[in-house]
Amino acid sequence: MFEEIDDHSWDAIDVLLPEQKGRGRPRADDRSTLNAILYVLTTGCRWDDLQSTQYDHCYTTAWRRLKRWEEQGVLKGVLDALVANGYSKGVVKMDSLSMDSTTIPAKKGARWSATTATRGLTGRRYTR
Repeated sequence: MFEEIDDHSWDAIDVLLPEQKGRGRPRADDRSTLNAILYVLTTGCRWDDLQSTQYDHCYTTAWRRLKRWEEQGVLKGVLDALVANGYSKGVVKMDSLSMDSTTIPAKKGARWSATTATRGLTGRRYTR
């Protein structure tokens, strides 16, 4: 089940988000946009399904903001702030965290090289 960012967490995150430039149309609310991003990432729904949810965003706004914040390193700071907030509340503990191959890629163990790509199952090089 998805939970929106509460006021205490938002206070820690708000200062980390870049401010809007002085020109142009006012951008969509940061808190609502971040909740929309987290909704998509948590539920696994498609970006264009946002319009049929409580987050009445143009899905491209949320997707572009996610991409820009990721490239600028903003999301790393947001994650650190949320984890610190969880520690202060006592709801996040190191023994309750886990990672699997959906967050960290599993390595196959073999190294790829041009030589291994040209060998067949018998180990002999392909020849014409």
